[in-house]
Amino acid sequence: MHTPDDIKLAIIGLGYVGLPLAVEFSKHRPVTGFDISQERIAALRAGHDATLEVCNEELKDARRLTYSADLDDLAACNAFIVTVPTPIDEHKQPDLTPLVKASQTIGKVLKQGDIVIYESTVYPGATEEVCVPVLEQVSGLRFNIDFFAGYSPERINPGDKEHRVTTIKKVTSGSTPEVADLVDALYSQIISAGTHKASSIKVAEAAKVIENTQRDLNIALINELAIIFNKMGIDTEEVLKAAGTKWNFLPFRPGLVGGHCIGVDPYYLTHKAQSIGYHPEIILAGRRLNDGMGAYVVSQLIKAMLTRRICVEGARVLVLGLAFKENCPDLRNTKVVDIIRELGEYHINADVYDPWVSIEEARHEYGITPIAEPAIEAYDGIILAVAHGEFRSLGAANIRKYGKAEHVLYDLKYLLAPQESDLRL
Repeated sequence: MHTPDDIKLAIIGLGYVGLPLAVEFSKHRPVTGFDISQERIAALRAGHDATLEVCNEELKDARRLTYSADLDDLAACNAFIVTVPTPIDEHKQPDLTPLVKASQTIGKVLKQGDIVIYESTVYPGATEEVCVPVLEQVSGLRFNIDFFAGYSPERINPGDKEHRVTTIKKVTSGSTPEVADLVDALYSQIISAGTHKASSIKVAEAAKVIENTQRDLNIALINELAIIFNKMGIDTEEVLKAAGTKWNFLPFRPGLVGGHCIGVDPYYLTHKAQSIGYHPEIILAGRRLNDGMGAYVVSQLIKAMLTRRICVEGARVLVLGLAFKENCPDLRNTKVVDIIRELGEYHINADVYDPWVSIEEARHEYGITPIAEPAIEAYDGIILAVAHGEFRSLGAANIRKYGKAEHVLYDLKYLLAPQESDLRL
């Protein structure tokens, strides 16, 4: 069995999760950062991270981190941490393709005594039921005899410069007690917040998937309350502020639920639940409600436009923000797309402006081309969809300059004072 000191580490997948992890581990040992994207490798070698999770200075200081898209560079490694994405498909079913392909890649270089640790969010049992068989098939080695596995779920919060990989407590696990100890010791080298060693890989997998399921359900409750309060003519934010004066009231706010975790992970859990014969009622109800918020927002906007006798068909609407959350360029599973598509159903022309996101990535992922700058006095409606600092700095008066003499300003993020917008979620 290896010790932490003789681990030769590779990180498979250098995105929002893998790169910060690789940088931190490289402060303690040489690390091979592997990604199938030659473009990504070239950018990192040039010292720039397009996700903005790692600054250029940090990349420059990571002298013991090497980048590669060449399988041969993994041959000398004896521990592999897999940080590839685990999305859902168009039918809201888990898409484990990236995880399977990463396992196939590792299987080609897997050796006696090697350890494969997964960080990607999955349903309980996926590591041992899906990934391990792929490793065995490709390598010809036997699980827990020739090679071992671990699971330590990622807890990266994109755009958050306060809660970073080292300052968030890490759940760890291993396929044997000895491997669990080794995985825990390995992460303990970089996690200043400490670790929590789970009793099994399945427990660690389940812990991760319910973290975001819990948040999803809490937001779904607040979204439903917002719909009710809107019908009653009550300001939701004022209600939440009043209720928040009680010490144990949870500070959730209504909104679009996108991103790589909260809007995705519950479907992994419900998929597994259904496969074992249980139909989850509450989790799926929360998902349906949250997935319908884009359509609800557009319906509210259209009602407000009609009230002001603004012609809907052929109208122009400015959507401020496309990223799934504020102050980051992350476009994964952004629900702002739902708003844009719903506007199109009413033959409304939508312009999208987001100073954070890559225009090329938006076009490639969603067929949406964000504009370089909004036009003045051009829009019948304005939707403040993402709370970027740039929009906060603009203020209501400057944002309204984009609107025609008669327009509707819809503030989804409570970025403005109540009296400064025409609609709030």
